[in-house]
Amino acid sequence: MDRFFGLDHASNQGEGAVLLTTVHDDVEKNLLCGILEEEEIPYLLKDRGSGEVVRILSGYSVFGSDIYVPAPLFEKASELLDAYRNSEPVEDDFFMDEDGEEEDA
Repeated sequence: MDRFFGLDHASNQGEGAVLLTTVHDDVEKNLLCGILEEEEIPYLLKDRGSGEVVRILSGYSVFGSDIYVPAPLFEKASELLDAYRNSEPVEDDFFMDEDGEEEDA
């Protein structure tokens, strides 16, 4: 069934663009795109299958989004992706006062 809808493989984006990863939720997509932007790595987002139509109609696609980067920057982008996915969670210090004590929210 995935093959019928074009979900079994990433679409071809032409020369120079390499598939970095496929993400399946908007939070991870936005985080990864933010990391790439911060490192000034251009990227291309492409929804899989009929995901573009589904996203227009419902605001969300369950098919996933492919993230492509330029081939010369693939290694750097891949290292950033690995660092993000293998990192330890950072403790949120948003509600800490100047002495490091937690404040009531």
